[in-house]
Amino acid sequence: MIGLPRGWHVASLSDICDRIVDGSHNPPKGVDIGRPMLSARNIQDRRINFGEYRLISEADFQVEHQRTAVRAGDVLMTIVGTIGRTAVVGDHVSPFALQRSVAVLRAPSFDSQYLSYALESPLVQKILGDSAQGTAQKGVYLKTLGSIAVPLAPLPEQKRIADKLDTVLARVDACRDRLDRIPALLKRFRQSILAAATSGRLTEDWRATNPGQDNQAELEVSAKEIKRTAGVKVRGASIQVEAELLHPLPPSWAWIENHRLAAADSNAICAGPFGTIFKAKDFRDSGVPIIFLRHVGAGEYRTHKPNFMDSAVWKEHHQPYSVFGGELLVTKLGDPPGDACIYPAGIGTAMVTPDVMKMTVDQDVARTEYLMHYFNSPTSKKITESVCFGVTRLRIDLSLFKTFPIPTPPRAEQHEIVRRVETLFAFADRLEARLATARKQAGQLTPALLAKAFRGELVPQDPNDEPATELLKRLATQRDAAPKPKRGRKAASA
Repeated sequence: MIGLPRGWHVASLSDICDRIVDGSHNPPKGVDIGRPMLSARNIQDRRINFGEYRLISEADFQVEHQRTAVRAGDVLMTIVGTIGRTAVVGDHVSPFALQRSVAVLRAPSFDSQYLSYALESPLVQKILGDSAQGTAQKGVYLKTLGSIAVPLAPLPEQKRIADKLDTVLARVDACRDRLDRIPALLKRFRQSILAAATSGRLTEDWRATNPGQDNQAELEVSAKEIKRTAGVKVRGASIQVEAELLHPLPPSWAWIENHRLAAADSNAICAGPFGTIFKAKDFRDSGVPIIFLRHVGAGEYRTHKPNFMDSAVWKEHHQPYSVFGGELLVTKLGDPPGDACIYPAGIGTAMVTPDVMKMTVDQDVARTEYLMHYFNSPTSKKITESVCFGVTRLRIDLSLFKTFPIPTPPRAEQHEIVRRVETLFAFADRLEARLATARKQAGQLTPALLAKAFRGELVPQDPNDEPATELLKRLATQRDAAPKPKRGRKAASA
């Protein structure tokens, strides 16, 4: 550490601490009623978190407490696993014991909050990381910890630095908390858009300026009914949906069963193959991509962790379950199921697994994008939750999917709905991008402020402050003058 301000000094933790000790290396057995024993997970955000911990008996606590003897003003630091998180023990904290993953540093001649911040500064954090040892879980040994050097300001300046950091980092933390709440707000924003889009509220003004659409959706479907009935057979009973879930629609809209919006093709709505023809042994590192649940997100087709079907096996058995671009994909399993996306055009042929349903939409009566938005909407999720089944995992079968009720507007209005939804979603996407940038910048503030503080640039220096070297000299003199503990004499040999 070079270039420190006048009056500052660098000293090892063993030079400034009266006590450096870690917690129990062999934690005692837990009990239902007893005293708390904390670990590294209880040291978070420069605070001691008592939300979850082990209880040990009073007798075991007395043994462990004799080892660590934690008291107000001590600095706790995690030294196993995630290394370098700190917290200062407050005046009114109930007694507790510690596990090996936490060290206790006692430096009564120095400002505890200053020391805590100094240990979390980027330079010291790097030294701690470089000093960690171990394979499964790295840790810092006490001897190594004692050799770690920290920058020491004059004591009055230590207090000024600690007070300033308390103030500015509290603002940083508040800023980060507000940023962390934004993703949930954006999710609710998108859901409110979909709810408005699939109920008719989003396009109320459009219908006012585009009259003459009354019952057009139902008439368009009816005109296709003869052709469609020959191509799609719906097995099983129709979905029984509670009346309050089928909300009132504008006059030009109609609740229409999903299969009536599909293309006139026997494979227009299907899921992947069951049974012996779908085998993991046929999977390859290349070939025809296989669409699993993990690839279908709400409005997003995902390509991570791809699997492929042997091309020869696909040609023989699986072509009916294929998608070529533009088909609707809907999950059969989930909590709840029914997330939907569109298989992108231009990326080649793929096939769905038994847990994914695919639908080729009749473009004369419906837009695939509109159906995707509907299946991802709160209304669809409520209906799905009311009709899906399963114990360990909820599911919706193919016959239910075919008879699923769709609030269907005229096709011209579907175009307008899709346009408006995509415009508003694009706005939300831009906000998310700005949020990601803001969160990254906020994450850089704390280390930047700590680095600035321990370069001596956060608060002004006072030439009247006693240099840190004088305090260290007095501390060394006090230690030299302190009585040395007596060693016990070994018993004489017989």
